[in-house]
Amino acid sequence: VQLQASGGGLVQVGGSLRLSCAASGSRFSINGMGWYRQPPGKQRELVASITNEGTPTYADAVKGRFTISRDNKNAVNLQMNSLKPEDTAVYFCNVEEVDHSYWPVRRYEYWGQGTQVTVSS
Repeated sequence: VQLQASGGGLVQVGGSLRLSCAASGSRFSINGMGWYRQPPGKQRELVASITNEGTPTYADAVKGRFTISRDNKNAVNLQMNSLKPEDTAVYFCNVEEVDHSYWPVRRYEYWGQGTQVTVSS
């Protein structure tokens, strides 16, 4: 699976950005999709994820400001509003692919190349 992410950039405090990620080349069904971020000098952390059924999960730090959505089963977006300096990070798209021909099913995880989001104060 190849993941193409776009939409990062430089924005001022309180501004908005929209990240998009499109998956291609999937051999099996794509299950959950999500966004992680890695701030400078810190570990990668979950920002938001969304199931095939459209159920979202958010990190506490972004609840009420970020919205995750899926255009279809192979594309995920992250609308980021009211951005803060602490949102500055490299954002990574994440996808889980599931092969149902095995039991238990086989799960494969893929990462996008990362897109920089910088919020200036």
